Amino acid sequence: MIPISIEEFVKNYIEWNQEEKPEEVKAHFKAVLTRKFAGGKCPVCGAPIWAYGSALSRFDGCFICLTGETDDSNDYEFVLP
Repeated sequence: MIPISIEEFVKNYIEWNQEEKPEEVKAHFKAVLTRKFAGGKCPVCGAPIWAYGSALSRFDGCFICLTGETDDSNDYEFVLP
């Protein structure tokens, strides 16, 4: 996966979703990342959650369950600051 900071993603996300408030988006994404590092598991298959995809979809799922794909090499994942 390609690492991306929450700050970088929020900046890009807000460009495409101008009706959203950056502080709320950042808080939501941090909450998903916290759940991931606390051992959050996909409710479908039990694999660790994919924080980036879970934040976007508003569903704490793993990469495969959220995308139906197995190759995550060209996809983003949040990194801690």
